[in-house]
Amino acid sequence: MEESVTKWKIILTFASTSVQNTMIKFIGEYNVKVDDKGRVIFPAAFKSIMPADGDMRFVVRKDVFEKCLEMYTFEEWERQSELVRSKLNITFNEKHARFWRAYMHNSAIVEPDAKLGRLSIPKKLLELIGVTKEVTFSGNDHKIEIWAKENFESGIISNEEFVSIANMLSDL
Repeated sequence: MEESVTKWKIILTFASTSVQNTMIKFIGEYNVKVDDKGRVIFPAAFKSIMPADGDMRFVVRKDVFEKCLEMYTFEEWERQSELVRSKLNITFNEKHARFWRAYMHNSAIVEPDAKLGRLSIPKKLLELIGVTKEVTFSGNDHKIEIWAKENFESGIISNEEFVSIANMLSDL
C-alpha cells in the first residue's frame, strides 16, 4: 500500500511540474481602445488561457527590431532574459554591460486588474510605438506583440517574402 502511495506521489509531482512548465501559446489578433490613463483591456481570449490561480504578471518591453511592444508572461520573461544574460559577461565586459542595460531599458511589469482586466501600460512605452487611440494585441506564440493599430499591417511581411522564406526553410 505504502509503495503505491509513493508511486502516485511521484506521478502527481511530475504531472504538476509538467503543467507548471508548459509554455503558454498566444494566438490571434485583437483591437482594443486605449483610455485616457493609458489603460487597455487585456483580450479575454488571452486571459482565458492563463492559469486560473497563476501569476498574471507580464513584462512589457520595446521590441528590438519593430515599432511595437513585446509582452511576455513573467515566467517566460525570466526564461528569455536569462537566455540573453547567460551569453554576456556584464561584470567584466563594458560592451556586454552596456548592451544589458539597453536590453532592460524601456521595460515594465504590468498586471491586469482583477475587476475588469485592464492593463496600465506606461505612457512612455505607448509613445515609443506611436499609439494614439487603439492598439492591436497580436499573439505571437510565446509572446504578445502590442502595436499601434495603424502600424500593425506595416509589421507583416509581403506574401512573396513569406513564400521566399518558407522555401529557404524547406531547404534546411
